[in-house]
Amino acid sequence: MTIRFYAVPGWALEEPVKGKTTPASERLDPKIPEAFDALEQALQRTEYRDGFALERAKALLHEARGPVLYAQPPKDLPALLRTADQLLTLIRMEVGERSRVWRCECGTHYAMPVSLMRQASIVCDRCGRTVELEVSRSIGEQKVLDERGSRLNAYRQGLADFFRESMARGWPVMISGE
Repeated sequence: MTIRFYAVPGWALEEPVKGKTTPASERLDPKIPEAFDALEQALQRTEYRDGFALERAKALLHEARGPVLYAQPPKDLPALLRTADQLLTLIRMEVGERSRVWRCECGTHYAMPVSLMRQASIVCDRCGRTVELEVSRSIGEQKVLDERGSRLNAYRQGLADFFRESMARGWPVMISGE
């Protein structure tokens, strides 16, 4: 089952009053990488109230049909903000290792973790030239993480931003399962 988070204004959850028109519905969705469904990994180890965030979502969807209320301000605001903080903490913990970066004359980049760094020479995989791995010839320093880890952290960042924005607007957070 795929779980989707979204937020709507509070009035969108109320029953329509007879004779009154309701404004057009708005919706806030998390900005997460497309074609990348990693909700289970992103929410792994994150808590919400007295349990885990993902387990709560699954339990709520299991009990109901259609969209379900996940969190509603103001009573759930502190709990959801703590969940967002935990997501940001996971990003910081898994940001990657500091590495020095070099570039061959052909443009190929090479990175070596700072913890393993020592002066050396390597042969470029693309053109066969020698690349001197000296600190003085480095083009900079960056955090190196595999592509999946980077995308997972982008997913976590999108969820954290979404939780914060929905609470700042005072909008309830909904979940739906597909």
